Amino acid sequence: MRAGNMIYSSPADIPATLPLFPLEGTVLLPTAQMPLNIFEPRYVAMIDAALRSDRMIGMIQPDFTLADDGEIDEDTPPLVKVGCAGRITAFQETGDGRYLVTLAGIARFHVEEELETVTPFRIARVSSEAFADDFELGKGEDEVDREGLVRTLREYLDANDLEADWESIERASTQVLVNALSMMSPYGPAEKQALLEAPDLRTRAETLVALTEVDLARKQGDDGVVLQ
Repeated sequence: MRAGNMIYSSPADIPATLPLFPLEGTVLLPTAQMPLNIFEPRYVAMIDAALRSDRMIGMIQPDFTLADDGEIDEDTPPLVKVGCAGRITAFQETGDGRYLVTLAGIARFHVEEELETVTPFRIARVSSEAFADDFELGKGEDEVDREGLVRTLREYLDANDLEADWESIERASTQVLVNALSMMSPYGPAEKQALLEAPDLRTRAETLVALTEVDLARKQGDDGVVLQ
């Protein structure tokens, strides 16, 4: 898999430790691009550090289900166990101390251990060994019902009076399409995490279709349509 001018071909290409960027309701997936507006000082420092080294960071969600007695340390919330490593492929510094970053998804990882650190951002020891398929471009595309996915997308857009760039959708590879739609989907943190952790591309596409069909059925019910 290529990200910028780098090629990543195996789990060994992912650093053993990654700085972590926890962001609720947001997941990064392999082959997909994510724009980020970085403004919080500790994450500006994280981007500074990444640009000085391998340009890699780990996107991961907080796991608020693990909170004790409903109390959360907002600075260091508990984290889910699976995130996705991304490489900074483009960045721009603004005049007010922010970074505008493009992050390219490389491969998912398991958090093995969060490390004690003096940096303002969190760092973890990670492993991508369980996600070797993420490095194989196009893996599992032939098993995806692309026609069904696109049909469900059309139904969702029509129901919500939304437009899409259908020319770009037709040009996109199935892997890119499934992963990009999963990232852009309007579902909650748990649903997004399920899409991230899907064992293969077909399962991710089927999960996305099922979530969308449930959302469409709920919308029809809210609009007074009797569901059979």
